[in-house]
Amino acid sequence: MDQRTPPDLSRDAEAAARAVSLSAARRAGAQDRDDGFPGEDIADLARLGLLAAPVPVAEGGAGLGAEPGAGALAEVLRLVGSGSLALGRLYEGHVNALQLIAQYGEAGQRARLFADARAGHLFGVWNTEPAGAGLALAAAGDGLSLSGAKSFASGAGFVTRALVTAGCPRGGGTLMLVVPLEPGSRADLSAWRAQGMRASATGTLDFGGIALSDDDILGGPDDYFRQPAFSGGAWRFLAVQLGGIEAVFDAWRAHLVRLGRGADPHQLARLGEGAIAVEGARHWVTRAAALATGGTLPAARVVAFVNLARLAVEKAGLDVLQLAQRSVGLPGFLRGHPLEQRARDLATYLRQPGPDRALTGAAEEILAAGEGVADLWDEGAP
Repeated sequence: MDQRTPPDLSRDAEAAARAVSLSAARRAGAQDRDDGFPGEDIADLARLGLLAAPVPVAEGGAGLGAEPGAGALAEVLRLVGSGSLALGRLYEGHVNALQLIAQYGEAGQRARLFADARAGHLFGVWNTEPAGAGLALAAAGDGLSLSGAKSFASGAGFVTRALVTAGCPRGGGTLMLVVPLEPGSRADLSAWRAQGMRASATGTLDFGGIALSDDDILGGPDDYFRQPAFSGGAWRFLAVQLGGIEAVFDAWRAHLVRLGRGADPHQLARLGEGAIAVEGARHWVTRAAALATGGTLPAARVVAFVNLARLAVEKAGLDVLQLAQRSVGLPGFLRGHPLEQRARDLATYLRQPGPDRALTGAAEEILAAGEGVADLWDEGAP
């Protein structure tokens, strides 16, 4: 772990993210394998202070994400995602964990866990469980013990501070726990044979027999699911996806320039349509970040907007993929072409859970609203 005090990134977070993005893009091809992981890129995040940046300023970080509209955090996530979607996925989970700790942690927990972030520990948030093997917390002597596993856990075997959900042994509900883990232990990546995001080290992690104490419990029952943070926080992965969409677009445009195909009117038309999609996604992400962090709209209204943003960014990504692959043709499907891995990673990362529910849930909120569409998300409305 890097023990140096991270620099003040209140002004330099974007510059650091840009540097990480460039180096991550250069390494992405070598990491694109079933046992791949962006370890050097994670080390860069630590060295440049980005692992500690989301820690509040008063507790030794740069307060990244606390700025009005979360614009700096959105930009950092976009930049990291443009270099490597696998790295962006991991960093977004790290940020999510630190924000939950800031929101629900007691003073001692915050001091301890934020010190871990400053020391270079990688955090993650895992809530998906294999059928019949969900994570459960039980009393064990004077302490607590875990049983069960988490699945689709990105960074399994590399995340050393896992924020997970588990059944509450007293009174029901779901608790958040922050579980310390040893690198390389308890992870099974054998089932992760995805088309893309191969370097995200997504797998199953067995928590059976891990001993905990009450101090490892974060917040109270069902705090994890409180809105609008639970659903509204999806804006963060949308920012990462936006970076991936831009990377696909840039690889496509560079291909046309390299081959001198820019005079073809059909190619120009497709490129123009792609630019419209990219810019549309950018506006959705910016507005979603601002509304989700603004604290002025009712929770249901925030969730509705972010859910619409999910679908809008997904559509933009799919449109850009289709247009880019039509323009580049077969070479874009051959290993080694700049478009090939970027397209696989984006197509995989766009597959987020519950898209139909997100769309219909947003539509229900809109249908029940009394305002006109121009006022639905007006933060200044009475």
